[in-house]
Amino acid sequence: MVNDVPLDKVLVIIPTYNEAENVEPIVARLRRSVPTAHVLVADDNSPDGTGEIADRLAEADDHVHVMHRKGKEGLGAAYMAGFAWGLDQGYDVLVEHDADGSHQPEQLPAVLAALKTADMVKGSRYVPGGSVKNWPKSRELLSRGGSVWTRLMLGISVKDITGGLNAFRAATLRAVLPKISSVGYNFQVDLTWQALQQGFTVAEVPIEFVERERGQSKMSSRIVVEALFRTTAWGIRHRVSQLRKLVSGRKAGS
Repeated sequence: MVNDVPLDKVLVIIPTYNEAENVEPIVARLRRSVPTAHVLVADDNSPDGTGEIADRLAEADDHVHVMHRKGKEGLGAAYMAGFAWGLDQGYDVLVEHDADGSHQPEQLPAVLAALKTADMVKGSRYVPGGSVKNWPKSRELLSRGGSVWTRLMLGISVKDITGGLNAFRAATLRAVLPKISSVGYNFQVDLTWQALQQGFTVAEVPIEFVERERGQSKMSSRIVVEALFRTTAWGIRHRVSQLRKLVSGRKAGS
């Protein structure tokens, strides 16, 4: 479904909550790695002053923008707001990017390059060449296991469906966003699943994912387990839908 449309105007969306230690260095690295890209910091009213730091960065650089949100509403809600803003502003490409350094801005050019022949590109930890650095084995096993389970339940080939470094053509997002019903950890799965369901091409580019060095992680095993339950429900509905189509097709041919 790839179209030959311009991909010049790029917006990198960075959701933040209490990332005062990380927001300035990550924005600086993004600006060096992809100098033409714009950055939107979507801050959930961080009490540690993250929003004020972002405002200072925006005052000094016209490629940096800030969205001040009322409070902590979750990663998915922050991205949805950022997507809406970016689409309204006419960006050709919109990118999801963590604030904590786990996504390395220096790898973003490779992700953007792959978008020339895809509708959505995922920075992938679990394709050849991808890796995870400084994670405890328990967390890596939980993440890998969750990805394998999701692939089996949904019947898809994407290796790192839970990965959060994602780039989208604007047309892809416009088609996918009305279908999104998740706002938590499962948000990334929902985006990829809906893109595939609508026939979009999803590519994966290997990345090295690095555990944050500063600040507090928002991830927990409870969040992952909750996401797996929801994915299982989707998978069951998908399999039932496939079975009904198969039965209907056989009846029509008899």
